[in-house]
Amino acid sequence: MSLEIVTLTALADNYFSLLHNRDTGETVLVDAPEAAPVQDALDARGWTLTHILLTHHHPDHIDGVAALQAASGAKIIGAKADAHRLPPLDLEVNEGDQFTLAGSPCQVIDVSGHTIGHIAFYLPQEQAAFTGDSLMAFGCGRLFEGSPEIMFESLQKLAALPQDTMIYSGHEYSAGNGAFALSVDGDNPAVQARVAENLQKRANDDVTAVATLQQEFATNPFLRCDQPALRMSSGLGEDANAAQVFAAIRRQKDNF
Repeated sequence: MSLEIVTLTALADNYFSLLHNRDTGETVLVDAPEAAPVQDALDARGWTLTHILLTHHHPDHIDGVAALQAASGAKIIGAKADAHRLPPLDLEVNEGDQFTLAGSPCQVIDVSGHTIGHIAFYLPQEQAAFTGDSLMAFGCGRLFEGSPEIMFESLQKLAALPQDTMIYSGHEYSAGNGAFALSVDGDNPAVQARVAENLQKRANDDVTAVATLQQEFATNPFLRCDQPALRMSSGLGEDANAAQVFAAIRRQKDNF
């Protein structure tokens, strides 16, 4: 891997990530919840921002863009389908597009569901995927615009990535997501262990929103909808298919 990746907090419960190429000096920001903590992180490391990737249009992911771009001249990259709701883009991208980012190949994946036009950025050379509010640590984003069917399809795209891919998501939701996972998959030892691990991480102010896809498969109820325990927790019975189970437990999470 050629990029240094740092994930830090902003606002009440957001995360942002910085990707830095030591050889070229390029530095990429994934989502911009607010400007000050991002700029502080850059200044502390002596890095200059060159690119900003936007996963979707919600204010807590774009509000820092204007100030950061004014300070650095960074190029803004986001979804063409969402361009009307994003800050002005220097590069509009669609699903399947590939481009070089700070010297590393980057692929665009449409992961609509939380919003329509939400995208993820996958860097295979770095074994990293930046998924915003689609696939999240121990959970998935609330469906503000898309249907359960759309989000299920989006998660299946991410589930097809290599198991050792690190998933970088956008929020510190470990307590709520962990409690929900226990409520629907509580006999799963991996879920129990992850809840305990996250409690320790939070006590140490460590990041909880970065995990391997393999760990998500083992613990994230929204990637385990084909498992008997989740079928039963959904209330649909053992004959329900994974998409039906997903829709049911997503509704449960909304009211949890």
